[in-house]
Amino acid sequence: MIKIEKIHHVAYRCKDAKETTDWYKEMLNMDLVLAIAENEVPSTKAPDPYMHIFLDAGNENILAFFEIPNSPDMGRDENTPAWVQHLALRVADLDALIAAKTHLESKGVEVLGPVNHGIFKSIYFFDPNGHRLELAANTGTAEQYKQLNDVAPAMIEEWSKTKRAPRHAAWLHEQG
Repeated sequence: MIKIEKIHHVAYRCKDAKETTDWYKEMLNMDLVLAIAENEVPSTKAPDPYMHIFLDAGNENILAFFEIPNSPDMGRDENTPAWVQHLALRVADLDALIAAKTHLESKGVEVLGPVNHGIFKSIYFFDPNGHRLELAANTGTAEQYKQLNDVAPAMIEEWSKTKRAPRHAAWLHEQG
């Protein structure tokens, strides 16, 4: 049986490795911890130069990017709404979330939110590559998280049959 210990890294494509490294350092205080560059892809042996950067997202979480200059320009899945594909990063609390919004806006980043998700609040913005990012601060109680965990299997079963939002956790967005 497979037992995952944690995520080793999550990788996305970037337009420019240096610009991406600098932006994540300035905006989110993420340090560059590793850079790997090859002229041949190790897994496929394809002759395709790349720069692979690894950024410290805290607590041994790594956010990585590939710059692949010989490929067509980056795009996104045009059949998926822009709000769907995103990377959510947790901050300590609501004060840290508000401070992050202030910091990002002071650097010229357009920020949406905070948005109340019932058990956490979030802000949303885009990096220079067009990737949507979310910063989230948990606000829920242990009982709320337990209740959501308890109803999750029933929600998935109902959704699989109806493709309509089950009401098991409707309280999340119905509170003031």
